[in-house]
Amino acid sequence: MFKQIGQLSQLIRQAQEMGGKFQEINERLKRHRVTGASGGGLVEVEMTGTGEVVRLTIDPMLIERREHEMLEDLIPAAVNQAQGKAKQCFVDAIKELAGGLNLQLPGLNEALSQLANGNTDP
Repeated sequence: MFKQIGQLSQLIRQAQEMGGKFQEINERLKRHRVTGASGGGLVEVEMTGTGEVVRLTIDPMLIERREHEMLEDLIPAAVNQAQGKAKQCFVDAIKELAGGLNLQLPGLNEALSQLANGNTDP
């Protein structure tokens, strides 16, 4: 019985550590910047590691030439590229968190790989 109480105490301590580490990682991801580009750099998107878009740059030539259809293709492509990089930052941070706390969570690596690859199906 005392062994189980000790294990519960250790689990609670690990959960508290993980909560604090998760906050640190979230703050770090908010400061981290990733970029996505399309059309050979005609459109660039900058976002935080948490996926918030902070800047969109469009080559003035596209606007001058009224390339609406091209913009409609290039903007989502640049956003998707940046989102993929932001997801990878998140996955790397969670792996760092799990490894740093010596967590043994079955299926964690597989779930993170699916997330990084954009596959969220169970």
